Amino acid sequence: MFEEAQLYSPVTAEDGEVTVHLAHDHPGANDPEYRRRRGDIAAAALAWEPGSPAPRIDYNDAEQEVWRTVCRELAPKHRRYAVREYREALERVALPTDHVPGLDEVTERVQPLTGWRYVPAAGLVPLREFYGSLENRVFHSTQYVRHPDVPLYTPEPDIIHEVIGHGHLLATPTFGELHRLAGVATNRLEDEDNVRFLSKVFWFSLEFGVVVEDGELRAYGAGILSSYGEIEEFRGMEHRPLDLVEMGTVDYDITAYQPVLYRAESVEEIVDVVGGFFATCTDASIEQMRARAPVS
Repeated sequence: MFEEAQLYSPVTAEDGEVTVHLAHDHPGANDPEYRRRRGDIAAAALAWEPGSPAPRIDYNDAEQEVWRTVCRELAPKHRRYAVREYREALERVALPTDHVPGLDEVTERVQPLTGWRYVPAAGLVPLREFYGSLENRVFHSTQYVRHPDVPLYTPEPDIIHEVIGHGHLLATPTFGELHRLAGVATNRLEDEDNVRFLSKVFWFSLEFGVVVEDGELRAYGAGILSSYGEIEEFRGMEHRPLDLVEMGTVDYDITAYQPVLYRAESVEEIVDVVGGFFATCTDASIEQMRARAPVS
């Protein structure tokens, strides 16, 4: 089930050597070159200083081909299954499909639209830091690319998830603002358990949210919109109404397709329920919600 450390493979730095610890079943676990590459990219992020340009990663041919493959395969899925604002953002942002963009290039395309900018992350960013930075329209992003043997799958968020998934949402009026409100809420909370509750609501909405739009079920969650496999499967999962208590307390596994999704009946409902929660929640109100959760 979900644990904070599962968000990214742990990164350690010892005697000047940066190591990314991949799980034994990770696609790149037995590939020494991929492991070295992950360490080098993480080291670049660790050496970055706020206010300076993001590290420029010289992506190799295999990494560029993964990006091209994912862009090619996701394009028709987005036209068919993505929420309208996301589809409109695809055109406005106009990310390159022939090469992996640098984080500063992504910022240059998104910031003029909604004010968001990207900064590098070596791996796991603590919940409070990651979510809290959203208040200032700052998004922490990894820069590595998933293993080339499985270009349409990743067990952890890579630059494809961060940019293709979240980047286009950040470029929309509605979902960019919901990200920002999540940051405002995080910085309002003092209890870490309540921040974890908020992070789960974020997970089941801005990561894996679905909504009825124009009479069809569409995806607005970055985790679905950046996953070739998940975007094919989300309509067949169990769909439940938006329920903040359940969303904020249920366990889930980040490394597998989500079997239960919470469906909004309109984008307006997302704004009212999820946005309303982010805009008004306090430690006291979340503690009351947690107290109403069923005992597992």
